[in-house]
Amino acid sequence: MKDILTVSQLNDNIKTFLEESFGVLWVEGEVSNLRRPQSGHVYFTLKDDKSQIRAVYFRPYGVRAVRFDLEDGMKILCRARLSAYPPRGEYQLIVESVEPQGLGALQKAFEQLKARLAAEGLFDASRKKPLPFLPRRIGVITSPTGAVIRDILNITRRRFPSVDILIAPARVQGAQATGEIITALRRLHAWGEVDVIVIARGGGSLEDLAPFNDEALAREICRSTIPVVSAVGHETDFTVCDFAADLRAPTPSAAAELVVPRKIELQENLHDLRLRLLAAQNRCLARQRERLASLAGRFRDPRRFLADYAIHVDDLRERLKRALAHQTESAAGRLKPLQARLLGFDPRRRIREQSLLLSGLAKSLRGGWNHFLWERREKLQKNAALLSSLNPLAVLRRGYSITRRLPEGEIVRDAKQLAPGNRLGIQLASGRIEARVEALQGEQA
Repeated sequence: MKDILTVSQLNDNIKTFLEESFGVLWVEGEVSNLRRPQSGHVYFTLKDDKSQIRAVYFRPYGVRAVRFDLEDGMKILCRARLSAYPPRGEYQLIVESVEPQGLGALQKAFEQLKARLAAEGLFDASRKKPLPFLPRRIGVITSPTGAVIRDILNITRRRFPSVDILIAPARVQGAQATGEIITALRRLHAWGEVDVIVIARGGGSLEDLAPFNDEALAREICRSTIPVVSAVGHETDFTVCDFAADLRAPTPSAAAELVVPRKIELQENLHDLRLRLLAAQNRCLARQRERLASLAGRFRDPRRFLADYAIHVDDLRERLKRALAHQTESAAGRLKPLQARLLGFDPRRRIREQSLLLSGLAKSLRGGWNHFLWERREKLQKNAALLSSLNPLAVLRRGYSITRRLPEGEIVRDAKQLAPGNRLGIQLASGRIEARVEALQGEQA
């Protein structure tokens, strides 16, 4: 009775025991009771023909957990951890990643990814980059030990031996293949001296081609500034890499033929073009000779045409002289009345008149200004005399003074305002005296 547990304690202990006893598990089964609440988490039941278990994968795992849409009835392989949910006393799988099981599931995941990327515009023809006519260096991403790279080297050496091949080794099968292909693609971009990139792999099953049906690889190809050719599998095999690339080749050998032209064919084309250019030049020269001969026949005696033109020029010269004489006479006739009118508006006469007027105005202005100054000076003198008569200092010069009680500065007009010992300030016409009241005499100021 001492080890009595509550239900919560028991469920917590079970949760701890399950999580510590079981590490990472790989569990396969069929999806059923699939639910997607607004939280973004996905809940479902994983079952086989005899049993079932609840499972959940949380939104933070994102694309890493499930790279395709789960559906009821789909067979999957889960990488998960075993845990328990104490409030309901249920144990469940916390899913970390999911892989489809079976050809049908793989094909469905491929179709879902293809449709989603196509809806985003990653496969649009408008974003496809054209291949260079004659690349100087070709980057090839493939296994360095497979037959694919040997076929590409043999074909490029046979078609155009001087083209450089830069091999970026990467696995083309297995769980790590996608990451190595993406790394190789980035290294070729960092190298910066590659004109076209070929991603190549031989044929295989849908499981073997799974690294080339990866969303991250498709987006990396679309971000490439260098044209990318996808040569994955056989002619009937299609991958997401094929749709994302700028050009799909049915086989790696066909990719080498599409990327590199045949040097012999180019030389033959150049020879044909040279012959065609020479022939066209000869035809053009022949036509020009015929035209020159025709013109020479029409202008057998050019002196006759020159004589006609000389006569015509003399005629035009005479007509020009007569026209100029007529224009001169007409202009002279219009000029005479204008000269007469201009004399009536002689500016010199008007300038003299305005000068006299201006001189009179200046003389009037000086006289008026002098009278104004005289009146102001007289008024100023009268005001100064009046102001001098009202100046208190003038009164002080006649022997009077102004007495103030200190420190207030109040003017003393009556002896009643003072008391013995008060300090006085006496303002004279010239200077100031400080005094003290010794005694008061009488009551009159």
